[in-house]
Amino acid sequence: MTFMTSSRRLLPLGASLTRGSFATDQIRNGFLTSFRGFATVTSSESEAALANLEAKYAVALPECSTVDEDITKIRREFELAKQRFLNIPEALNSMPKMNPQGIYVNKNLRLDNIQVYGFDYDYTLAHYSSHLQSLIYDLAKQHMVNEFRYPDACVQFKYDPTFPIRGLYYDKQKGCLMKLDFFGSIEPDGCYFGRRKLSRKEIESMYGTRHIGRDQARGLVGLMDFFCFSEACLIADMVQYFVDAKLEFDASNIYNDVNRAIQHVHRSGLVHRGILADPNRYLLKNGKLLRFLRMLKDKGKKLFLLTNSPYHFVDGGMRYLMEDSFGLRDSWRELFDVVIAKANKPEFYTSEHPFRCYDSERDNLAFTKVDAFDPKKVYYHGCLKSFLQITKWHGPEVIYFGDHLFSDLRGPSKAGWRTAAIIHELEREIQIQNGDSYRFEQAKFHIIQELLGRFHATVSDTHRSEACQSLLDELNNARQRARDTMKQMFNRSFGATFVTDTGQESAFSYHIHQYADVYTSKPENFLLYRPEAWLHVPYDIKIMPHHVKVASNLFGT
Repeated sequence: MTFMTSSRRLLPLGASLTRGSFATDQIRNGFLTSFRGFATVTSSESEAALANLEAKYAVALPECSTVDEDITKIRREFELAKQRFLNIPEALNSMPKMNPQGIYVNKNLRLDNIQVYGFDYDYTLAHYSSHLQSLIYDLAKQHMVNEFRYPDACVQFKYDPTFPIRGLYYDKQKGCLMKLDFFGSIEPDGCYFGRRKLSRKEIESMYGTRHIGRDQARGLVGLMDFFCFSEACLIADMVQYFVDAKLEFDASNIYNDVNRAIQHVHRSGLVHRGILADPNRYLLKNGKLLRFLRMLKDKGKKLFLLTNSPYHFVDGGMRYLMEDSFGLRDSWRELFDVVIAKANKPEFYTSEHPFRCYDSERDNLAFTKVDAFDPKKVYYHGCLKSFLQITKWHGPEVIYFGDHLFSDLRGPSKAGWRTAAIIHELEREIQIQNGDSYRFEQAKFHIIQELLGRFHATVSDTHRSEACQSLLDELNNARQRARDTMKQMFNRSFGATFVTDTGQESAFSYHIHQYADVYTSKPENFLLYRPEAWLHVPYDIKIMPHHVKVASNLFGT
């Protein structure tokens, strides 16, 4: 695993902004000029306090050194900012809000050039309720106890939906579950040994530095798909059990056993049977999905389904999802030109396995060679090479939708297909960042960060007076409070999926940059755009395309 820098970008995709939120010229000119006039919205009491502070710090300092003058200016700006922090600026109401259902662009995409649409099934066409993670967790822990002879006490473990996020890494050598930033550094407040958060000193003691080097990276495994939530939680719980019980264990064995158990509950059909036995509990119906697929067919597009799941599971799920929309429950097959199940991605993209025609009534595979695809038939296994030879669908005319950045999108991306990442949690995170409370804390964080930058550029570590140290401590504490507040809005353990507490893009964001031309929360979000639309990379954005940075001059310092 390697980490790369990316061009820093600032403004969001215009097409994904909430309609009517602000004028076109405001988009063009960046952030609103009304930020600069924030002082006018404070109360009269705050104005009086500000006036007193300004008078206090406006005293001439002819005897002071340049350093003292600079520190006094920083202190003055910090005190003024703290007064302004007492009120949420009205200017926040004028800031652009991102569309939670928007399509966000990493590479320019002309939809009029796309003639073929391919889809994964799980967490792409089919979305699941939060109950599914508990089901996977419970089945996997039971398998570990029954088959791998883990202690019976482990049966009492419960899935904790507030603990994991997508995009974490597990260190098979040291047993730590961590969040990394875009450059491969450990998030200071996002590294856990079991369920205990490690301090910065403990992280540095374990790793020498927060940055994960090339050699250390070989021992890390990424947890990237939507099924990783239960996996990450079970790994942490198992590590914590062994720590509490004071039992020796190998961190690599913990991962291997949890991963084998998770794979077993999928490959054995335990999860599939559980879902189909109670689809109302696990599957989320969505009429817009059918509208989207039918719209594509009406426009003459070709559609294919490429999934690792077995056909009976896909068929049962699609019938349930479409039963309120179709007259006949099995009519979903009419939407697809090719249906491929048990594709064994990501090996599908590099292997030369032949396709086999699957008989769903007899539940067996035909022995004849597949040299053409029949829309009325279902196919198993196969490989990308044969798929391209049979369909003649090549390169940029094909777009593939999937939720797993490695298994679903890395292969198609390297093959020249266009790629769309489906990231379900994107909607919730955008809704949070659209809120005034988050933007307020973000603005506070940025101005304190700027003041800290000026402080460190002014004062050396070896020549700090008591006043300097006091100011530094106050700034650091204020910054940490803003970080903690923003983090808690997303996830109490690891914060936001796409950014770290320090404002850097996460490692998960790095892989989105690498393998997803566009990303969104659901495929049917494409209904919000014309089929001929040109989706452009924002010309000046910072962090991810769906982020808006709240400018520090919001507080007029």
